[in-house]
Amino acid sequence: MADFRKWQSLGLPVETTTNGFIPAKFSGKTNKKILAGFEYIKKNLGKTKLVDARTKEEYEGKVMRAARKGHIPNSVSTDWTLNINKDGTMKSLKELAKLYKFSKNDEIITYCQGGYRAANSFVALKMLGFKNVKVYLGSWGEWGNRLDLPVED
Repeated sequence: MADFRKWQSLGLPVETTTNGFIPAKFSGKTNKKILAGFEYIKKNLGKTKLVDARTKEEYEGKVMRAARKGHIPNSVSTDWTLNINKDGTMKSLKELAKLYKFSKNDEIITYCQGGYRAANSFVALKMLGFKNVKVYLGSWGEWGNRLDLPVED
């Protein structure tokens, strides 16, 4: 865990004891403006920019984690780990800008296998000032298992 090593190197507090569960209420609201579903992506294929945050091997279909291999048509492979320094922190804006060469006016949708890696790419794009960025939460776990959706490999 590179980010934990960074935390420790900064002398920040670390616990080794177990903490008990304390029930709490959470009253957050889903921001639907930053989420995209498979229907929206299918309808807008070729109009939106799709960023596949999975590994190159997953993108190319060499690693299969769904009923089908490959990627969503017209998507660009940008492994989310390219956003991260060895110590677990985000790369500089200059370094990130080299990875994401889109117009600031483009609508960009990030996806991975289940949304976690895509969320990191979403943050990187927002850090760069892209305004119209969404995450496809269903990601390849949904798209690759739906036989009615187009795939490239």
